[in-house]
Amino acid sequence: MFNKTILPNGLRLITVPQAGSESMTVLVLFKTGSKYETKNINGISHFLEHMFFKGTEKRPDTQAVSEVLDRIGGAYNAFTGKETTGYWAKVAAENWEVAVDWVSDILLNSKFEAKEIEKEKGVIMEEINMYLDDPRSYVGEIWEDLLYGDQPAGWRIVGKKENILSFNRQKILDYFKTHYSNKNTVVCVAGDLAVKQIQEKISRYFDKIEDKKAPQKLQVKEKQSEPEVLIHNKKTDQTHFCLGVRACDMFDPGVIP
Repeated sequence: MFNKTILPNGLRLITVPQAGSESMTVLVLFKTGSKYETKNINGISHFLEHMFFKGTEKRPDTQAVSEVLDRIGGAYNAFTGKETTGYWAKVAAENWEVAVDWVSDILLNSKFEAKEIEKEKGVIMEEINMYLDDPRSYVGEIWEDLLYGDQPAGWRIVGKKENILSFNRQKILDYFKTHYSNKNTVVCVAGDLAVKQIQEKISRYFDKIEDKKAPQKLQVKEKQSEPEVLIHNKKTDQTHFCLGVRACDMFDPGVIP
């Protein structure tokens, strides 16, 4: 059972009470990802995700950000997809407010310092190299190249190297201000919780979130009249193969009774 609430600041809050749970998880999910990008900034959603862990006004550097939850045995991470970007923290139930404070701080008060942006370019370049060296993962990227081609649905989430090198503080700030707002955000809290108390705390900690609509993604174009094949040759001892067919989406009238 879960509860959905629209808070006074416009945020959607989903609470999932789990009586007796010894842990609490906070997830903040934004409706943005690589499908919301233009070609010249492809990869910026993922790059921005990395930058939220580099320092805030209250926690000025990466170590200060990480040690908050490390000291209490918490777990935390983030992820970027084609349509969503999420940030989460999991802590012992008694430390739930620490998690709320931490995740709201990185999302609303990150400094996005130019020197950290330059440093992170090297990290993401290595991440791109890692994907290219992992045929098991890369074959899925090639398959999407075949399905969607040169449009947001077919672009890499991590982006291209030339884009990564072009990112600067202004581009990061512009994307953040445009795509991170109350209208495209869902906060989820699960654990042994008091719903009213959670609602009050989330409202207070996220009171600075931008109040505006976020851009919509471009509609995916699908056009195929005959079987298609895409082959990527690489000197390796492995062979990876993807086979798929197009089907109707989950909202198709033929799927929903």
